[in-house]
Amino acid sequence: MNTIYILLGANLGNPEEQLLKAIDLLNKRLGSVTKTSSLYESEAWGVEDQPAFLNQVIILTTNKNAQECLDICQEIEQELGRIRKEKWGARKIDIDILYFNSEIMDTPGLIIPHPYIQDRKFTLEPLFEIAPSYKHPKLNITNEQLLLNCTDNLNVKKINK
Repeated sequence: MNTIYILLGANLGNPEEQLLKAIDLLNKRLGSVTKTSSLYESEAWGVEDQPAFLNQVIILTTNKNAQECLDICQEIEQELGRIRKEKWGARKIDIDILYFNSEIMDTPGLIIPHPYIQDRKFTLEPLFEIAPSYKHPKLNITNEQLLLNCTDNLNVKKINK
């Protein structure tokens, strides 16, 4: 069984509803959701002139390989209305694979661990909440250490729901 860490994000439509739909579809098609972080609201990263994002990290167990996981994630994004216009632009849903077991991969369509984990507080805050001691397989430091070292100063706040 494989363990996969996924970041969900949305800032168009009804982001909270989009994240819930994504979790439901991932649970049905990819594997069992074993942990979910709280929701986090964050300023947009990369392209800053857009609405704030809601983000959440989930952990799933799956019998699928990494490429199959990516394919399913992209199918769900499309089904939920994701339109790829500009890199880091506004979107109805974004489903990113952060970690896949402790594997390191670099293929044309898939890089694991996700190359920006250590640079994004909106990823690290929910990741720290549910997996603080998990070690980044390439950098060999924990999510807690990544968050402490992160220089991203965009505002990220936990939403109490």
